[in-house]
Amino acid sequence: MKLENLLEGIKDYKVKGDLELDIKMVESNSKKVIKDSLFVAIKGYDYDGHDFVEEAIKNGAVAVMLDLSADLKKIKIDKSITVIITNDTRKALAIMSCNFFGHPSRKFKLIGVTGTKGKTTTTYMIKAILEKAGHKVGLIGTIANYIGEECLGNSNRTTPESVELQYLFYKMAKEKCDYVVMEVSSQSLKLDRVYGSEFDYAIFTNLYEDHISEKEHKDMKEYFESKLMLFQMTKKGFVNADDFKCVKIKKGAPECDILTYSIDNESNLIAKDITITNVSVDYRVRLNNKNERVKVNIPGRYSVYNSLAAISLATYIGIDAEKIKEALLEVVVPGRNELVPNGKGQAVMIDYAHTAESLESILESAKAYTAGKVICVFGCGGDRDSGKRPKMGEVAGRLADYTIITTDNPRTEKPEEIVLQIEEGIKKTKGKYEVILNRKEAIKKALELEGKRDLVILAGKGHETTQEIKGKKYPFDEREIVKEILGEKKDD
Repeated sequence: MKLENLLEGIKDYKVKGDLELDIKMVESNSKKVIKDSLFVAIKGYDYDGHDFVEEAIKNGAVAVMLDLSADLKKIKIDKSITVIITNDTRKALAIMSCNFFGHPSRKFKLIGVTGTKGKTTTTYMIKAILEKAGHKVGLIGTIANYIGEECLGNSNRTTPESVELQYLFYKMAKEKCDYVVMEVSSQSLKLDRVYGSEFDYAIFTNLYEDHISEKEHKDMKEYFESKLMLFQMTKKGFVNADDFKCVKIKKGAPECDILTYSIDNESNLIAKDITITNVSVDYRVRLNNKNERVKVNIPGRYSVYNSLAAISLATYIGIDAEKIKEALLEVVVPGRNELVPNGKGQAVMIDYAHTAESLESILESAKAYTAGKVICVFGCGGDRDSGKRPKMGEVAGRLADYTIITTDNPRTEKPEEIVLQIEEGIKKTKGKYEVILNRKEAIKKALELEGKRDLVILAGKGHETTQEIKGKKYPFDEREIVKEILGEKKDD
């Protein structure tokens, strides 16, 4: 694509060099630059793309885009290289990505799901319903990206950078997807990763205190306002009326037509007569002017909310009630209330719960249906909101019969310091606990403690198959670890 055409839609930029260049790729990662690329320098939290301009040029970039604040004296750029300067390289990258791939989000119906919790489960439920109705569906999210049943690979982040996102959209459009459903993180909205994408529908699950840190959001106000941006980008929204931010979404996005769903408050779609067991939830809801009984084989109150969100969208676009019910009965979400099958017959559940609210939800649900003890193994991620650590400790101490505090993904932090913050909370309770820093050893101890009527919950990592320590990711699939440990255990 000609550079001049690539720049369409970008305001306030200056160019020095040739605008007739034929650009083969747009890239913000200097290591991925190929011959005849345009390199866009982005200032991130850990790295500044301007420090890698020279590397990008060596790798084949024929044009570079720099931020207005860049110090040009520190960057060596040959006169043959076209230089573009703009005041917002992130937004420019998103616009150019849309241009380069031919605005692929216009070629299917795009559904965005945002909220603190429930995004992943809700997207999987929507995908299942749409596919049951005969549609071809793309999915982009925390666990992996899909076109139909084809997995395009595991995800590095909830919402990809704009270049990768538009490329995924391009592939999905090329494969004739009717719908694409994606998780839209607050961070991706704040950093303009989805800017220029044309959403048809937006869903809001809930808002809880999370993602407040130097590298994410400075406070809850900014966190909410970032999520609100999704509804300012679309005309139709579906919102959880039991969440206190519901009214503010309506006020903050007046041009978006909002429908609501709930358990407790009045809304357009209400779940009634709810039954929660150790393996499922079922409830009564009115679909197409008829009372229907819906069952989902994922336990917990949040499964009701997530399925209501999916049903709200599905009924709006006209999907038959029987198709909806069939899909929800069959849907499986990796790492969300996921029971690990094993030859020992021990009850072991893996869940992604990594906030106080989500941990409280799964522990409360588990206590209600477990005849014996609930043994909880969890830690907290490093380089993330540290304020939630004592809160999670207090929740575990109050609700679990026994807690083993361990590591999660410590990243660049010291695991011992993370654990001390968790202990601040658990010590406020009478809960029994111990600390085992090595997560595999912690899991092993939990399984050794477990009796026939007990339940072990491995919280925090869910679908993840690695553990990040000091900037490096190591293989760590809890399903395999559980099977390995139980295979080594001797029968009593």
